[in-house]
Amino acid sequence: MSVIGWRTTVLAAAAIAGAATGASAQLSPGEQRGRALALANCARCHAIDKVSPSPLSLAPPFRTLHRRYPVETLDEALAEGIVTGHPSMPEFRLEPDQIGDFIAFLKSLER
Repeated sequence: MSVIGWRTTVLAAAAIAGAATGASAQLSPGEQRGRALALANCARCHAIDKVSPSPLSLAPPFRTLHRRYPVETLDEALAEGIVTGHPSMPEFRLEPDQIGDFIAFLKSLER
């Protein structure tokens, strides 16, 4: 590969990587930790970004949760353990600092 071809490939890869991480780069450290929690625990079913559909069509995208209820009110449920009426959603509990990060991430989707 020529130097020009190699340079073009590197620049294209950097642009793609930047586009993929651009949203998380704009988040505060707490919001980034909350996003990581959402990615690990929720993204299998819920959309955790501002544009994608949820992988599971019945699972609401996180960007719309604030339309249903204030996300700040989720702190108690997250501390006690989220339990739903369907068996495919795992039950999990978050620690107090994780709850703050997770809610901060959810709030970031409202901007």
